[in-house]
Amino acid sequence: LEFRRVLFRSETGLHARPAGMLAKLVRDADCAVTITKGDKSIDAGKLIAVMGLGIHQGDEVIVSADDEEVLAKLKYFFETYL
Repeated sequence: LEFRRVLFRSETGLHARPAGMLAKLVRDADCAVTITKGDKSIDAGKLIAVMGLGIHQGDEVIVSADDEEVLAKLKYFFETYL
């Protein structure tokens, strides 16, 4: 399952605070979640990996999860915080 986040609105992109919130959300979900930017895919539960993607305003990423409920929570997170 996946959804596309076409545009990051945040001028600062995915910086440390929201990246930490995202990683915690994924770890608490107990479900495999992957974020893909370009040709690089990472485990979204690992803060350093999330930060390493270098997501900036206007970037497109693909978020994949094994669970529809988790995916809905992630979509809400991205729409609310980014």
